[in-house]
This record gives sequence, C-alpha cells and structure tokens, in this order.
Amino acid sequence: MEKVGFIGLGIMGKPMALNVIRAGYSVSILSQSKAAQALIAAGAQSLPSPRALAEQCDVIITMLPDSPDVEQVVSGPEGVLAGIRPGALFIDMSTIAPATARNIHALMQEKGVEALDAPVSGGQVGAEGATLSIMVGGSESAFERALPLFQAMGKNIVHIGEPGAGQTTKACNQLIVGMTIQAVAEAFTLATKAGVNLEKMREVLLGGFAQSRILDLHGKRIIERNFTPGFKIKLHSKDMGIALQTGQEFSISLNGTALVAAQMEAALAQGNGELDHSALVLLLE
Repeated sequence: MEKVGFIGLGIMGKPMALNVIRAGYSVSILSQSKAAQALIAAGAQSLPSPRALAEQCDVIITMLPDSPDVEQVVSGPEGVLAGIRPGALFIDMSTIAPATARNIHALMQEKGVEALDAPVSGGQVGAEGATLSIMVGGSESAFERALPLFQAMGKNIVHIGEPGAGQTTKACNQLIVGMTIQAVAEAFTLATKAGVNLEKMREVLLGGFAQSRILDLHGKRIIERNFTPGFKIKLHSKDMGIALQTGQEFSISLNGTALVAAQMEAALAQGNGELDHSALVLLLE
C-alpha cells in the first residue's frame, strides 16, 4: 500500500487521518500538530515539515482551513513542492477557491506529479464515520489511483471532472447549505415568536416537502441549543466568500448567497465565529 502523508488534523482532518490508518495505510503527519500524539498512538509516524512528508510519502493529503494555508504548505520554504517526487500524488481535501486548485494542479504538473482537488461534505459526523461525500477534480487516472483512499474516508465519491471542478462543486454545496440553514433559522425564529412548539413542527416538516438533513440535524441543534461546532460559522463564511468570488468569475449574480454571506459576517461581528453554523439563528433571535 502507498505511504500517505496527511497535513491538517483539525475537526475534520484528524478523524479522516485516523480512518486512513484504520484502513491499513502507513501514515505520516507533522510533529508540530496539536493532534500528533493521538495519531502517533494510532500508528502514525511524525515528521518535521511538509517537505519531509513529501520526500518520504507516495501520496500527500492536505485538509486545511483556506486557500492561503494550502498555498503556504505547498509552496513555502519547507513546503510540499520542495520535496515531492515525480510520480507522487497530491490530494487537497480542503475547501479552497477553484482558481487556487487549478494553480496548484499546474505547479504539481511541472514536478511530474498528479494533483486532485477533493473537497468533502458531511461535517464532523461524516468524517468520524467515514461517510463523507467527496467531490473530485483532476484526471481519471489520478482519481482511480486515489479511490481506495477515498473509500477509507467516505461513501459518496464522485469524479466531477477537470482540475478545479471539485472545488466548484463544493462552492455550490456550501451556498445551498448556507441558505438552507438560514431558512431553517428564520422558520424556527418565526415559530418561536408565534408560540409554536418547535419539536412538533420539526417532526411534521420532516415528513413533508421541506424535509432535509439540515432541518433534521441543525433543527435539532437549534432546539437543544447545541452550538458546539461541527462546522464553524467563520469557516462557512469563508466558503460563502469563495462561492461569491466564483460567481463573479462567471458573471453570475448570486443574490441569495450574498444575503446569507452578510448574515454570517454579522454573526462574526457578534463574536459567534467559533460556534456551529446552526448558530446563525442567534443573530435572528
């Protein structure tokens, strides 16, 4: 089996890396990561830099917060590009701008390396349960090579198309999720003000045309006042910015996206950026 280097062990990356280890892969991580000890206990090897990981691994996976983070890990002084070998595979599973994904693909091609953009959906629950949806941009051959790794982390795995297509799909996913959370938050706030029982309303709506995973999971979070982050508002706000940026590239007016992006910015201004994105309801309340 190929040796895997995994960079980015946050809320999502840590359980994803653990699932790769459980699938039998030899996994290396960065020694300075906060989650290093837990991964080492599970069998991972620790190395000092992205360059060192790239020098010793066949596949490098990144799962980082934003485009600049991925660019730094790839192109920094001790970055992946400095050590990666021809014939290796680079997989970015972060949510970043499609343009950044295409640029990284071009940089890797110059090194004789295939690259995939493979952002995920499913949140912390999906990462822990290895049930993530994975949307992939890049060549068919690179996708086929990566598929066993993806199957260790997810269930709904689709090769979307050319480099950047995975990130474009994720931008579309995030605008749909963001607007749906806003819709649920508005409905629950209205029902509360009108004296309607939220648990009973959620129950009946889940049996009708308004049914969705967001109504199910985030509706429950709102009722229980559980805003411990599965996915933070500050990260979703960043993703809405990516969607708006991508819309501008293609001269598409994403009016609903812009409205919800503004709501998320207001939530950040309230100091709620570290809360789960279902906490958008607090702004309405």
